[in-house]
Amino acid sequence: MATEAKAGHSEFAPAKINLTLHITGQRADGYHLLDSLVVFADVGDRVHVHASDQLSLQITGPQAAALPVGDDNLVLRAARLMGATAAITLEKILPVASGIGGGSADAAATLRALARLGGQNLPDAGAVLTLGADVPVCLTGRATRMQGVGERLIAAPPLPTGWLVLANPGVAVATPDVFRGLSRKDNPPMPREIPRLRSTAELAAFLQMMRNDMELPALAVAPMIGTLKSALSAQPGCLIARMSGSGATCFGLFADGLTASAAARAVQAAQPGWWVAPAQMLS
Repeated sequence: MATEAKAGHSEFAPAKINLTLHITGQRADGYHLLDSLVVFADVGDRVHVHASDQLSLQITGPQAAALPVGDDNLVLRAARLMGATAAITLEKILPVASGIGGGSADAAATLRALARLGGQNLPDAGAVLTLGADVPVCLTGRATRMQGVGERLIAAPPLPTGWLVLANPGVAVATPDVFRGLSRKDNPPMPREIPRLRSTAELAAFLQMMRNDMELPALAVAPMIGTLKSALSAQPGCLIARMSGSGATCFGLFADGLTASAAARAVQAAQPGWWVAPAQMLS
């Protein structure tokens, strides 16, 4: 029995990258409609859960100081949605409020871990969506076209292998502030079909024709985003640089891992105060 009491589960919470983010409308209740190509990276947080008679959360890792343990923490909200009691440890690697879905990925990882721990089914899609628009896509963990308010998920066609350099200046950007700065909220969606992209260069060419509609209003909130994009674009082998989500994290897309790693080292050396990470796109 002692062995069972110590049993636990661990789940990876990968960074979510919006390669595109088209804002296509706004509902009467204020929620924005979007059309986004989302991928995940092999850098992220990790959630550990152990059986317990009460719910608790401990946050460790290099970004722990930026995330206080409060009742509204998405990990605790996810646990309450599962009706679970467990001792949860969140190893926080990703910067907070950075546009790469850290909190949503943590919530999704918590749902998966607690489902395994308790032998439960995951909550239904509507319940998951109450945790946030990005949580359903984070539950999939694979390249997905996300539409509506985040509830409509369409598996993306196979994407070529790609490597990313993620960079964040340590400036938190509040998503509501960015939405308020949008000049229009009825922008065109992506094409009806995402084409088969056979190389990283073709992926970059496709992305060049797409947009992140939140980038301009985010620049007004955090002008440092322009510096980030320029630093990534200047690296040899960078095929495209763009902001992810509502910012402030930006990504550079590269065709191979060695070039991406070299770029990450160069950016980090020039800006030691930034969070910089090379990562492979997960298939």
